[in-house]
Amino acid sequence: MPDWFIILLPKLTMLAFVFAFGACVGSLINVLVYRLPLGLDVVRPQSRCPKCNHKLTWRENIPILGWILLRGRCRFCKAPISPEYPIVETIVALMFAFTYASFYIINPETPVLGSIAPDWTINGPSNTWPALVVILILISSLVAMTIIDARTYTIPLVLTWVPAIIALLFHTGHALWFDIAKGDPIPVGPGYWALPNVNARWITAPGWLWTIPTPDPNNWRFIGVALGGSIGLLLSNLLLKLGVLTPSFADYDDWLEQHRKDTAVTTEPETEPDDTAETPELPEPEPTPETNAHEWIAYPYARREMVRELAFLAPPALLAFVGSWLAITLVHRFAGPSTFDIVSGRTIAPINAPLWLTVLSAVLAGYLIGGAVVWAVRILGSLLFNKEAMGLGDVHMMAAVGACLGWIDSAIAFLLAAFVALTIVALGALSKARFTRTMPYGPSLAIATLIVLYCKPLVEHALGFIFSHTGPLPLP
Repeated sequence: MPDWFIILLPKLTMLAFVFAFGACVGSLINVLVYRLPLGLDVVRPQSRCPKCNHKLTWRENIPILGWILLRGRCRFCKAPISPEYPIVETIVALMFAFTYASFYIINPETPVLGSIAPDWTINGPSNTWPALVVILILISSLVAMTIIDARTYTIPLVLTWVPAIIALLFHTGHALWFDIAKGDPIPVGPGYWALPNVNARWITAPGWLWTIPTPDPNNWRFIGVALGGSIGLLLSNLLLKLGVLTPSFADYDDWLEQHRKDTAVTTEPETEPDDTAETPELPEPEPTPETNAHEWIAYPYARREMVRELAFLAPPALLAFVGSWLAITLVHRFAGPSTFDIVSGRTIAPINAPLWLTVLSAVLAGYLIGGAVVWAVRILGSLLFNKEAMGLGDVHMMAAVGACLGWIDSAIAFLLAAFVALTIVALGALSKARFTRTMPYGPSLAIATLIVLYCKPLVEHALGFIFSHTGPLPLP
């Protein structure tokens, strides 16, 4: 057995485990995609054949292989099983395996693929697994949201809350563990921490400029903005629950019922029906997701509803400013004033923020800013055209992306999503595919997020070429 294979065997074993785990997650996504739009419990009842209602055993539930062994048919009634199930399971498994391999197995000096790995992966999977878990959960949620949004024009909010909560717990908990287990770390560069008296360095997990070499007042302002804005968001939700604030589009169901009645009246034939002929009464057709989307856009009071949403956003915005001022005030009161360093030409805060607090603020700021960018476009577009510009599901999706990857990656993905949507339309036109008049934007946002995650060096190079006056940024 060659030496190189013996060296790679542990990594390949771990890669096989990640692939199998991804296939199991893909199987769970199939359940979520089917049950969440119908409002069903995702745990009970046990999986059944939709045709004969027979409970599936563990053999039928084996991801990928179960469908192959059954040859695509139910073992009990022989009804065909959609190939979508193994396709989703295989795609998620491959995405999990590719993420792990590009982060921890492929040599960083390998062209293109080697540059995909974020800097923090240099610490190895045993030290950075919480950040990896956050990314894998985000990928899984994006896949589920893409399928559901493409089918139903809706995004279940639970799929956006789960990755955001996991990011808050895992990123912050990871930093707190590092503080406790490794001692008091010393900031030595943007996003870099060193252990005192130890020849080792620690690179903070994904995508934020969490600290700078010397304590800076801007760090405390950033922390104050994140904490104040988050408290304001909780306050707005409390006021909404108490009835002080009213939710936007609260009268949509009443308007829709009247709108359908008016539409039915105007579309009735002018000729009088023949009373002598017996015609069977046919049930009215159920509105399709496409029809619901068109009706949602036809709602004529979007500008009025944006005023309600601005009222909802007022407490987070106000408390963000208050938090910025209060953080600097408290630091100066209890730790002394800031000083100006003549050598570096920078203002230095009296104390540096602890790592766990900086990370907590970064996650909260990523959630707030990631959602605020999309929400701003939603409000401005709705005020301009008096039609709902974007759904709140898109706002929640990019807020979750910001919590997991950082607000910068979330903002870049949102900008890139417009080009993804145009590419989808162009490909559809070239292939003569039929597109509906209204297309969900969630899939474009999800694809753009994955592009930023897997092609970030190329994205940064492109942005540098576009916005820099000195030419493109050098590739890493």
